[in-house]
Amino acid sequence: MGDTHEASLYPVPGPDSHRQPPADTPRPWESVDLGQAARDGATGPEPPARPICPNCGLAGERRATYTGQHVLLEFCPPIPAHLVPGGHRRHIDSGGRAWNGGLSEPPPGTMCRIPHQLACPGLSLDETEPWRWLDAVREENARRARRQADEDGCPGALPDVG
Repeated sequence: MGDTHEASLYPVPGPDSHRQPPADTPRPWESVDLGQAARDGATGPEPPARPICPNCGLAGERRATYTGQHVLLEFCPPIPAHLVPGGHRRHIDSGGRAWNGGLSEPPPGTMCRIPHQLACPGLSLDETEPWRWLDAVREENARRARRQADEDGCPGALPDVG
């Protein structure tokens, strides 16, 4: 009778109470979520702290993300997403949560919000790295230009034109 091979159930309020793990159960995905939140710039102060940027002291609009973290957004109205660097486009869902639009090209006419981190005067652009992908493209274009110049060769002498 002592060993029934049944999971220990802890009562949790709600209709699925018998399926919920206890509150102190380790959540292995939590560190992944926190890492993703940091890469996405979702590093805003958590409630009940005021939504003040720790780098510059300015207030921002705090929004929860799908990872459970918070991001500070600029108070400006939504702007065309193609003007915002990939990885920094924040969209607001119908529930008020902010989500990162990623690196892919947004559909025409898409509007988004910008995170305070991108416009923060207390951070340099090197710290936020908004155009990391553009640096990679520029480096590749420089390699291609050098390779093309080497292949075409340089003329030994200028032609006599006159």
